[in-house]
Amino acid sequence: MTSSRRLSTVILPIHRWNQGGRPLWVRAEELGFHAAYTYDHLAWRTFRDGPWFGALPTLTAAAAATERLRLGTLVTSPNFRHPVTLAKELITLDDVSDGRITLGIGAGGNGFDATTLRGSGEEPWNPRERADHFEEFVPLLDRLLREPTVTQEGRFYSANEARNIPGCVQRPRLPFAVAATGPRGMRLAARHGQAWVTTGDPKLFESGTPDQSVEAVRGQIARLGAACEEAGRDVAELDKILLTGFTPGSPLGSFDAFVDFAGTHFELGFTEIVVHWPVPDSVFALDTKVFERIATEALAQFD
Repeated sequence: MTSSRRLSTVILPIHRWNQGGRPLWVRAEELGFHAAYTYDHLAWRTFRDGPWFGALPTLTAAAAATERLRLGTLVTSPNFRHPVTLAKELITLDDVSDGRITLGIGAGGNGFDATTLRGSGEEPWNPRERADHFEEFVPLLDRLLREPTVTQEGRFYSANEARNIPGCVQRPRLPFAVAATGPRGMRLAARHGQAWVTTGDPKLFESGTPDQSVEAVRGQIARLGAACEEAGRDVAELDKILLTGFTPGSPLGSFDAFVDFAGTHFELGFTEIVVHWPVPDSVFALDTKVFERIATEALAQFD
């Protein structure tokens, strides 16, 4: 992954492929987005009682429908994934796409993903337990995607002569974009990530101000730098991705508002900003003309 100013989108997996899904991914490539991501959840927030399709099959279909567009998840988590089976699927997806896959990966939250596979009376993992699982999940997945045969016995995850031949098209493996704000996640990003992902500070979303959000994100980038220094790595090696939609204010309210927002965050050091594909009658509702103008004209404002 190269460090430059890029604009990407995330397409929610809510459309039947042959009834409106396929054209969105094709259009994302036509508009010139660097990448199109999708969420990897079993269900998500207010969309729970409507259509919601699997991330990896959706990305496989998108890979067949596009030629240049990078594709990926924002984000996959250990909540319902195992490194061994996930690695096999990712290697296949990387092959189908001819090396256009980025794995966004995070510790997960306490939503439906955390409870769907739990038995009656079984509590979901608390934040510390999620971090514990994530800390073991990422290094094992890293090995599985790099090495043809892996045997490892861990506290939470094991692999017994797991075969992953021929490996990824991208060498030594497809890139990880690690979503993290806490110290343990930051260390994983520094050690294993080719990119780092944030949505800002969730505590500020409803009651904070845009200026407070900028300062919070500035602090996150500083902590990422400290984690990289501890790992003996230059923080400039990592792409820095901001997923919009979870910070105070209305950065997508108009073209000019987005340019101001993007300029501020590019100056902070972000290399990629991700905007949600418009979803009518939802928190992601947005005028299509504004969205397409952002896609096609916004980056030119920084030349």
